[in-house]
Amino acid sequence: MKIIFLGSGNLATRLSLEMHRKGMTIGQVYSHTSENAQRLATRLGCSWTTDPDTVDPDADLYVFSLKDTALADVIARMRPNGGLWVHTAGSMPMDVFSGYTANYGVLYPMQTFSKTREVDFRVIPFFIEANTSENAGKLQKVAEMLSGNVRFLSSEKRKSLHLAAVFACNFTNHIYALAVKLLQEQDIPADVLLPLIDETAAKIHTMSPRAAQTGPAIRYDENVIHKHIAMLDDPDMQSIYRLLSQSIHKEAQHE
Repeated sequence: MKIIFLGSGNLATRLSLEMHRKGMTIGQVYSHTSENAQRLATRLGCSWTTDPDTVDPDADLYVFSLKDTALADVIARMRPNGGLWVHTAGSMPMDVFSGYTANYGVLYPMQTFSKTREVDFRVIPFFIEANTSENAGKLQKVAEMLSGNVRFLSSEKRKSLHLAAVFACNFTNHIYALAVKLLQEQDIPADVLLPLIDETAAKIHTMSPRAAQTGPAIRYDENVIHKHIAMLDDPDMQSIYRLLSQSIHKEAQHE
């Protein structure tokens, strides 16, 4: 199977390198900047381009791993071919390909990716979708070469999945960043948070997040909460603290 990658960001880098490691042939990399395209293509040992018109039309699989804002434009500029076109986005519908190619689908690995950090693809949930049963079968074979956790999911349900992932990953990481900022202001090393962060994440492997919740907000200890808010100089952080505390307490009442 010959695969073309359209994109060179975090997900495209890690996914293409993993496919290459598993013996799949990456034939070409497209990126809108030559530097990024060349860098990834060098690691994969393949050609590269910055022009959708010059993308190889003879591949079996085209993986569009692009920003949502760029995806539709690149699809529209691609020459039609007989390959299977898939995107890797959590929030974009499969039908973004409709009218541009006869064979299309979605290959969505639900994980956070960084170019410089390897991940274990065997445990990453892959959510797939395709416009025909034949294409679904082809995509399933590809996904199962990468992961032991492959599931079919509709575009509508995948949107909800992506929303949940933003809460669980992106928002949580932002809270880490704010916590580190508070420590840095007092010259306290940030790594003192790591055991706490690790245990918080480990708990929900055996407990529900609601059951694992601790802290002043769950019992709405106003004395502590008001003191904490008063310590924050940033109005945005005050709002975040107040809103999250109210939400935690509200959820606790549903038990």
